[in-house]
Amino acid sequence: MQTQLGYFTLETLDIAKARAFYGALFGWTFDAEASKSTYAHVAGSSPAFGFTKVERTGGHPNLYFQVADIDAVCAKVTELGGRAAMPSDSPSGRSATVHDDQGVAFSLWQSAPGYV
Repeated sequence: MQTQLGYFTLETLDIAKARAFYGALFGWTFDAEASKSTYAHVAGSSPAFGFTKVERTGGHPNLYFQVADIDAVCAKVTELGGRAAMPSDSPSGRSATVHDDQGVAFSLWQSAPGYV
């Protein structure tokens, strides 16, 4: 599998305000089943993305690179001098935040079977 951007999130202080603003600006709708109080998933987006509620926004998107085996890639990050968090599970798959050998953060995402 060629590694590509598979998912991303935008930080927001207020999910409802972000839904209203971007819905009105771009006509986006939100998937109620995939959304919750701290997350709003943009329906039909490609690549998939959404808004994540945070206490303080840094104003940066969080990029998720889609990988076939997140555990192997996290191990490779560490082997190359970076840092990797333990992957966490969600209905869309497994994800982990990692840092390269210079401290730059990005995320990895392994899609759940049948999700993408």
